[in-house]
Amino acid sequence: MNGWENFLMAEVGASAALAGLIFVGVSLNLAKILSHPTLPSRAFEALLLLVAVLVVCSMLLVPGQPANVVGIELTAVGAAAWVTISLFDMNIWRKTEPQYRPLYARLIIINQITLIPYVVSGIVLLTSGSTGFYWMAFSVIASFLMAVLDAWVLLVEINR
Repeated sequence: MNGWENFLMAEVGASAALAGLIFVGVSLNLAKILSHPTLPSRAFEALLLLVAVLVVCSMLLVPGQPANVVGIELTAVGAAAWVTISLFDMNIWRKTEPQYRPLYARLIIINQITLIPYVVSGIVLLTSGSTGFYWMAFSVIASFLMAVLDAWVLLVEINR
């Protein structure tokens, strides 16, 4: 874990700040978000992506953890986030009008690409060592990008 502390601390702060901003943005547009069948789930996904970053990075900042514990934590949080967002994606897919499904299919694929590396990072840490942190870093950065995309829809596109 040596050398990762600064990255983890930066990601904890950024994810907490962005999650707070999404809460504010959702509260400002709550009536419009609730009037659309898929937007409440998109809002939850954006928050969950950021909370996953917050939880993962916070857990990894706990000093003195053995590598196998870190691997288990990453695998567990990653799997929980992946399953939850996959269930929400299936729900959104069912509620999405047929002409918009090809676009949403791309977002589902991006969500998978974003979250599966959390699980991979945990497995790599358990089996091969510290190179798993690079998979985690990919998921963290991809989570920010997806959360910002969802936030854009919730805060800007909804008002067009």
